[in-house]
Amino acid sequence: MAEADPKKLAIPAPIIVKKVTIVEGGHHGGAWKVAYADFVTAMMAFFLLLWLLGATEEKQRKGIADYFAPTLVKLREESAGSDGLLGGESITDVDNYPNRQGQTGTRSMTIPRGAEGGPREAGRGEASEIDRLKALREKIEDKIAKSRQTSHLARQVRVMRAPEGIRIDLMDDADFSMFELGTTILTKEARALLSIMAETLKDESAPLILRGHTDSLPWRGGVTANNWSLSTGRAEATRQALVLGGVPMKRISRIEGVAETEPLVADNPADPRNRRISLLLLDGRGVPRLERPAPAAKTPR
Repeated sequence: MAEADPKKLAIPAPIIVKKVTIVEGGHHGGAWKVAYADFVTAMMAFFLLLWLLGATEEKQRKGIADYFAPTLVKLREESAGSDGLLGGESITDVDNYPNRQGQTGTRSMTIPRGAEGGPREAGRGEASEIDRLKALREKIEDKIAKSRQTSHLARQVRVMRAPEGIRIDLMDDADFSMFELGTTILTKEARALLSIMAETLKDESAPLILRGHTDSLPWRGGVTANNWSLSTGRAEATRQALVLGGVPMKRISRIEGVAETEPLVADNPADPRNRRISLLLLDGRGVPRLERPAPAAKTPR
């Protein structure tokens, strides 16, 4: 028996390892089906949109667009609401609702006609007041600028709206005063300014209230006068100047002196701008009504 070759016995047999990798979602996976379904759905919607664009009219397309965008709807002509993004209307604008009994209304409420027979709408009334205020301000500024004596006093006049109507303030400052110190005597410049006011206001029909204001500076010791009498006296001096300038006396509804109780500069009652004369042109709502005395009770005989 032959002996085995020792070299052949020393070489081991090779070991073969087979590694099998399993990949999910391969040929038999389902993930691709979801993506494909989404793609097909999107294409169907796209082709449906193309068909709608070609098979519908402009009005029909607008109705479809409004259905899918309800917050940007342009409502029909007979309704209220927004006309697109940032295209809304104020709640004080007149509405288009078919109101009954000749009423008119705004976006917020329906307001019946006034006793005078005309519609009393907040939007229109307010607009007319603004136009009136603007025209009056421009008229005063033009007259002041044309006068050599008052051209530098434009900043002393302020025209504004007030709850009762239109208010014109003639204000003092550190360099200008309507009256001599502590008196009811008008300065020369103030008389020229009031002459312009009279020329501007004499053609107006609104009643006038004249109101005198003072600052809060104390009086010298031993002086019996006070800010109440001073403010009232200055309002009376203003009334006389306006009447001399052509304002009818019957236009003056009343004069008032309020001393320092209504400061223009509230945080500094001693500010000279608190010394002023206010000319208040009343509107229909601000006309004062005199209360009639109640009839005396009849005593039985």
